[in-house]
Amino acid sequence: MRFRLLAIGTRMSDWVEKGVHEYNRRLPTDFCLHLQEIPLARRGKNTSLEQVLRKEGEAMLGHIQTSDYIVALDVKGRQFSTVEFAQRLKILRGRGRDVCLLVGGPDGLGEQCLERADEHWSLSSLTLPHPLVRIVLAEQFYRSWSLLQNHPYHRE
Repeated sequence: MRFRLLAIGTRMSDWVEKGVHEYNRRLPTDFCLHLQEIPLARRGKNTSLEQVLRKEGEAMLGHIQTSDYIVALDVKGRQFSTVEFAQRLKILRGRGRDVCLLVGGPDGLGEQCLERADEHWSLSSLTLPHPLVRIVLAEQFYRSWSLLQNHPYHRE
């Protein structure tokens, strides 16, 4: 069982890669967030937004197995408290299926990704830059693990 983060966009700033790495370094290997970057679709002056989202969605779905449990990160998704998030990860981990969290590019997720998702989550009602979403997720995975282990990192 693995948690995988499929994210549109490559060549992130150094601070993004360092942030994700730092939180993953603290986690046991069976709880860390495996990042897989998917390149942005090529955009031309005659390329529509629908075409871009479709291409990115197809590329993203190409990395998903039929047995994977899919979570789309979407502003319209369900929001969790920290404790609820930790409990949700615990439940998903207990199911034994790989969990793929999908993060779209600057234009969001394609419709086919939203339809394929088993759940839709939102990290905030704020619009977050997609590179920052990677760090927020990695930190929340570490916070969730620490909470489930009664580690003092999380304070209520």
